[in-house]
Amino acid sequence: MRLKKCILAGGILLSTALLFACGNKAGKEAETSAAVSTDAEKTAETEKNTDAPSEGNKLKIVTTNFPSYDFARAITKEDAEVTMLVKPGAETHSFEPSPQDIITIQNADLFIYTGGDSDEWVDGILESVQNKNFHVFKMMDAVNLIEEETVEGMQEEEHEHADADHGNEEADHDHEKADQAEEHEEEGPEMDEHVWTSPKNAITIVEKLEETLSGLDESHKDSFKANSESYVKELEELDKSFKEVVDSGKRKEIIVADRFPFAYFCKEYGLSYFAAFPGCSTDTQPSAATIAFLTDKVKEDKIPVVFHIEMGNEDMVNAISRDTGAKKLLLNSVHNVTDSDFKAGKTYVDLMKPNVEALKEALN
Repeated sequence: MRLKKCILAGGILLSTALLFACGNKAGKEAETSAAVSTDAEKTAETEKNTDAPSEGNKLKIVTTNFPSYDFARAITKEDAEVTMLVKPGAETHSFEPSPQDIITIQNADLFIYTGGDSDEWVDGILESVQNKNFHVFKMMDAVNLIEEETVEGMQEEEHEHADADHGNEEADHDHEKADQAEEHEEEGPEMDEHVWTSPKNAITIVEKLEETLSGLDESHKDSFKANSESYVKELEELDKSFKEVVDSGKRKEIIVADRFPFAYFCKEYGLSYFAAFPGCSTDTQPSAATIAFLTDKVKEDKIPVVFHIEMGNEDMVNAISRDTGAKKLLLNSVHNVTDSDFKAGKTYVDLMKPNVEALKEALN
């Protein structure tokens, strides 16, 4: 998966470079045209904004996923232009930036991303940025990280390879596996990227992001601080609600018949879990063994609720629910938002609140 993303990112960067390079090869006519276009864009931008945020020019903030978008929006409100690259309803783990996305990032004052496996394409883009006013905020750098783990019964992602013509292909595959193992050893353990799923982490991220934003736009630092404090209070109430539910629950175990991006959430509230796939798995087709294990676990531990995550494949949770009589419920990881919820202005807190009641039902 990492190799694929690196190749993809390289291809996109090469395509973008070629896009700009074509102007240099087309002669002075193309250069003049590009210069006129650039001047026109600069003129239009000057008419719309002044040169510095302190004089009225809004910060341009570009984010990758919905949590980072929502946190930036909550802090800045109307005092910044916030853009989310991943479209509402899209799968964040397979996001592929377009050449226009790369240009949007390069023109930003602040680029906010999560880090981890899903954002491996970012590094190559950051190396190409020449905007002297460009700044970066990485959410994984704002909190204490935990390793992504594979618990009992969880289906690990398999590397696909052809069944036919095994001679050379098997040798190539073995060599590739050895290279991947060596690369993994050099890189160290893979850290879980879903840092926002813990409201405690969300509080830390919002507070540190506010400091960054206030440093970039001192003319709005008082409003940024006030907005941040207001949003943190909402997050604290959310955290308190989850703690009360867990503390009063009859059990401390949940089962997610889907991908599992809740490691930080479970660690924060002392919950154990079983799930079908790791949080960043691209494979959502369960094996018979995975379904059987989770089904047996539900029956053995008398689990009343089986969870699935937002915008996922619900075939497995439906099957387990039918076989065990357990109720099927959504546990929203807020990795993205539907188009209708995005247009309605739903926030991270809005999407997490229903999880409180869902968790209460699951633990009792």
